[in-house]
Amino acid sequence: MGKIGLVVCGNSGIDYLKHDYDIRVIRSILLFGSEEYTDFIDIQAEDFYKRLNANPDLHVSTAQTATGVILETYEQLKADGYDEIIAITISSKLSGTFEGAKMAANMIEGVKVTVFDSLSVSYPEAYMVLEAARLVKEGKTTTEIVDRLIHIRENRGVLVSVDTLKYLVRNGRLSGAQGFLGSLLKVKPMLQLNREGALVPLEKIRTRSKALKRIVEAYVEEYHNDNNIVFIAHAHALEEVEQVRQELLEKLPNVGEIKDYPLTPVVGAHAGPGTLAIGWVPNK
Repeated sequence: MGKIGLVVCGNSGIDYLKHDYDIRVIRSILLFGSEEYTDFIDIQAEDFYKRLNANPDLHVSTAQTATGVILETYEQLKADGYDEIIAITISSKLSGTFEGAKMAANMIEGVKVTVFDSLSVSYPEAYMVLEAARLVKEGKTTTEIVDRLIHIRENRGVLVSVDTLKYLVRNGRLSGAQGFLGSLLKVKPMLQLNREGALVPLEKIRTRSKALKRIVEAYVEEYHNDNNIVFIAHAHALEEVEQVRQELLEKLPNVGEIKDYPLTPVVGAHAGPGTLAIGWVPNK
């Protein structure tokens, strides 16, 4: 059996989670005009959102990890004695990182690379690589690990409330938004990261408070089951996180701990400050 190394992109938010596994991270680039920052290394979530809130007109864009950098990461794992690699990326519907990771996989010799499209972002992606690491430690094969990743991918979900659609529309990350654009500044829509890994609008909602209540209601009524691990991801929406957490706990008293995770800057640059999501992944 080969020694399996793990790679995940920083869009997963893995940098904000404590763990003891050898997981290599490929990070995207954040651009403030001509200023360039490597995600998490040069700028982290709290400072990024403070900067964006202080200057809402600041133009922010991102660039995916260069294929050469991904190849270097694979080469480092090979040099460290790994002869198999599993690389987990952000949804191919949201970024070109998956394609870049596949290109790099075709450029390396002497190590088998399996590139897995998470069809997700944020904690579901991080959960996938943490589960992969747990299974590597248990001595599972690549095939067994990928089977588990597919199960997670097919049973994960994310419902999103954004404070403004401006960032998603400007950066082209929202699918099927034509019906929303005429009232862009007026709606606080409920969005969903769908099974295909695209972010799509579900409902037009007029106020922020109603939008937050609606994602709680939708999760409880349509998606909850006892096998779900429920979490909250957010772009520096700390007060709203506590509000949503308490509402979930009131409606689902047996749900257990609901942790919250920051959206790393390269994700928040597209979602916008104030974004809050309720998500779930399968426990088993």
